[in-house]
Amino acid sequence: MVSLCTRWLVAFFFPITVVFFLSACGKEPLYQEQGYVFGTLVEVSVYGEDEALAKQSVSSVMHEFQRLHDLLHAWQPSALSELNAAFAKGESSEITSELTSMLTDAVQLSAQSDGLFNPAIGGMVELWGFHSNEFKPMLPDESKLAALVSAHPQMSDIYFPIGPFPNSGKGGQIGSRNITVQLDLGGYAKGYALDRAATLLKQQGIRNALINIGGNVLALGTHGSRSWRVGIQHPRQPGPIATLELHDGEAIGTSGDYQRYFMVDNKRYCHLIDPRNGRPVQGVQAVTVLTYGVRAGVLSDAASKPLFISGSQGWRSAAKKMNLTEAMLIDDSGMVHLTAELQKRLEFTAKTTLTKIEL
Repeated sequence: MVSLCTRWLVAFFFPITVVFFLSACGKEPLYQEQGYVFGTLVEVSVYGEDEALAKQSVSSVMHEFQRLHDLLHAWQPSALSELNAAFAKGESSEITSELTSMLTDAVQLSAQSDGLFNPAIGGMVELWGFHSNEFKPMLPDESKLAALVSAHPQMSDIYFPIGPFPNSGKGGQIGSRNITVQLDLGGYAKGYALDRAATLLKQQGIRNALINIGGNVLALGTHGSRSWRVGIQHPRQPGPIATLELHDGEAIGTSGDYQRYFMVDNKRYCHLIDPRNGRPVQGVQAVTVLTYGVRAGVLSDAASKPLFISGSQGWRSAAKKMNLTEAMLIDDSGMVHLTAELQKRLEFTAKTTLTKIEL
């Protein structure tokens, strides 16, 4: 936890790096606090506010992050793991209205993506060893994987037979028609947390802030007289491949193969699983999307997954389905594919970057 005033700071530990330019110390302080939650480093920066207010507001955000982490953990005891246990037994379970709202939203996003965004494949993620803080270089049992793929767990298998009950805090009963459905909201929770953090900060009078959850970043207001500037991490080299200004209410998110992965026989296996074949996606290093609006955080997290899974041939079609106009994909050769809209916003830092603009 620090109250920071410096001329230059680049934070290189996020898939989205944060670049700050301050003119001089002693003017409009920047308060920052870091933590570790959702299996990644998080950072909240508040600009131009009294330090006591900033500290109190950021503390409430950090507590909210921990609450959501405890609520949505896929393999440690949590409301989500209890729900998964009920699904595996063919039983329904009562959940809160908040979790009902999340899952209803996730069902809709999954349908919009033609099932490529699929939090129901937690069983596949576990088989590949990604339900762990450390990843062992070990391939899964092929027969078990084939059985799961054949069972085709999907979000549309989930049903809500009773409820929800408005204003009660109770979401009613929830069940699954498919006992192989195991929910993993790792591709949704960070985005949801971004939106919750923005709401909490606004409620406490914070006008200018930047929230970074392991590569998903949401901006409020400005950084003094200029917009917040962030950098997109290069998937194979230290530092950012490009920077851009993030405006009030915008969010940016990156899905990559370079943080959660293991190597077997010189082949990379990342945590992003294609639900159609149950295997880690190959041929893509990273996907970045820029979103805005009341659900900017959620979309920055969930909407990047269908593009990543679709690969360099199908990512543009997937972007249209997710209503994304500003997106970028880096393939396994290092070629940058991006929309014309995002190209206008980016300032590339690598002179040798090869780009392919796709309208």
